[in-house]
Amino acid sequence: MSSRKNVELLENGAVTRRPLQPPELVAKMSVEERIHAEKSLRRKIDLRLLPMVIIMYIMNYLDRNNIAAARIAGPNGKGLQDELKMTSTQYQTSISILFVGYLLMQVPSNMILNKMGKPAIYLPTVMIIWGIISGATGGVNSYGGLIACRFFLGFVEAAYFPGVLFFLSSWYTRNELGLRTALMYSGSLISGAFSGLITAGITNGLDLAKGLRAWRWMFIIEGAITVVIACVAFFILPDFPRTTTWLTEEERQLAIWRLEEDIGEDDWVSSKDQSFWHGFKLAGADAKMWILMVMLTGIVSSASVTNFFPSVVKTLGYGNIQTLLLTAPPYVLAVFTAMANAWHADRTGERYWHVTLPLYVAVFAFILAAATTSTAPRYVAMMLMPAGIYTGYVVALGWISNCMPRPPAKRAAALAMINAVSNCSSIYASYMYPQSAEPRYVVAFAVDCATAVLAVIMATLLRFILVRLNRKLDRGEHVEGAVNGVPGEASENGFRFLY
Repeated sequence: MSSRKNVELLENGAVTRRPLQPPELVAKMSVEERIHAEKSLRRKIDLRLLPMVIIMYIMNYLDRNNIAAARIAGPNGKGLQDELKMTSTQYQTSISILFVGYLLMQVPSNMILNKMGKPAIYLPTVMIIWGIISGATGGVNSYGGLIACRFFLGFVEAAYFPGVLFFLSSWYTRNELGLRTALMYSGSLISGAFSGLITAGITNGLDLAKGLRAWRWMFIIEGAITVVIACVAFFILPDFPRTTTWLTEEERQLAIWRLEEDIGEDDWVSSKDQSFWHGFKLAGADAKMWILMVMLTGIVSSASVTNFFPSVVKTLGYGNIQTLLLTAPPYVLAVFTAMANAWHADRTGERYWHVTLPLYVAVFAFILAAATTSTAPRYVAMMLMPAGIYTGYVVALGWISNCMPRPPAKRAAALAMINAVSNCSSIYASYMYPQSAEPRYVVAFAVDCATAVLAVIMATLLRFILVRLNRKLDRGEHVEGAVNGVPGEASENGFRFLY
């Protein structure tokens, strides 16, 4: 039953639904007052949520992927791998083991977050833990120690990304979510752009300071920064609209109502309504989730090149510091293209072309990189790789919540399952970039190209399904079941899928 009590029992026992009714304080607003109040509320939410979640994700991504820079953070490009005397296979295993822990914790974490309804406590707490583990990586002296740190780092970091996607979808409407997801994800692109610069600075200034190599200082410094930021986040992040004390009563009613109005059904109401297994079963029974899972797996698999981006850029033949500096421009470009694409997707409500067109650019980039060893065209390809992958990826992330918006337990489970399985690709992808495959990395780029094409195929299939569902809804047909699954009462209140 909706919180607006729009269910009515007739004398004959039949159930009928009245149109959704806004809460008292919202109902009193004129059209002009509503527009002004919502604009003011959206600005207030943006300023409170986005800077903090972006900074947190910068550190999440940096702590997870700084091992790529650590590999060459030392004299003559000899860093972590050489000091710990690891083989290329051992180094690749240390990359992939993180995603084993990452896989195990994603779904349980999101279901716990949904049940608690307290992201302002949950997300900073896990951030403190992963910051400590990341800093401890700077003290490892063996391959086994590195493997242990990487596994537990992945296990704890798993909570953040699907958790913050669910968090944002609990505050923003469908036509606002794409740009906000892109802004949040820009944190990973910014960290990709500046991790090389940070590592270059540490390598130049702190190598052998206090007897520690530069790569150790990198883990220690970045881990300490993570813990400090997490402590600040406790005082900034709000909870869900219903559970936060940060809004006035009028703002709270409007924040809740605009989400209900957008879908046609209420969102997160209380923790007692959130069942672990019910949400999991609902997500698993919806065919759209499995299609989205394969699509996101294809995109994430093609993005595996970014886990080894410093090593890939190093094949251009420049020195260590120049290589680290050259890793920044491709990510800067990706930030701008991802923002522009997500903004346009939200303005138009279109999803399919905003996901697939950038992937065609990525396919071209992978083919170009594998086909030549000339410096100029290879760096052009490297410039286009992150932009081609992530520009569509941020819209695809928002598409998940667009396709399965209610109930929130289902949305939380779907986001976690899709992100968990899609990141499994990073386990096998880690073995596609051995030093012996330099400089062309033909096998790796061929697989990345194929998985990007797979993502396009899945996006096309999903679009056909959503078009078909909307036509059924327009005809007033009841649509339920594995292929048809729509939010319960939302279909009776004007809900339509975005495609």
